[in-house]
Amino acid sequence: MSGEHDENPEWTEDDFARAQPASELPPEVLAAFPRTRARGPQRAPTKRAVSLRLSREVVDHFKAAGPGWQTRIDEVLKKAIASKSV
Repeated sequence: MSGEHDENPEWTEDDFARAQPASELPPEVLAAFPRTRARGPQRAPTKRAVSLRLSREVVDHFKAAGPGWQTRIDEVLKKAIASKSV
């Protein structure tokens, strides 16, 4: 094997067996990745992960406003349900 794959080889079963959650890494290792954070509990644990196909126009519109676009879509859908427009 040579080239770009040398820097990022495919993991073996042994690699997976030795892996540990980021929360268990030493503080000095975690400090090297300041933008990484563990995901905490959901604010609204009633949310459910789904796969959904939306038009490019809808996705682009909500993503254009930045992070939180999925939450904004959820809010618009809840308002539509409340107004009985769907």
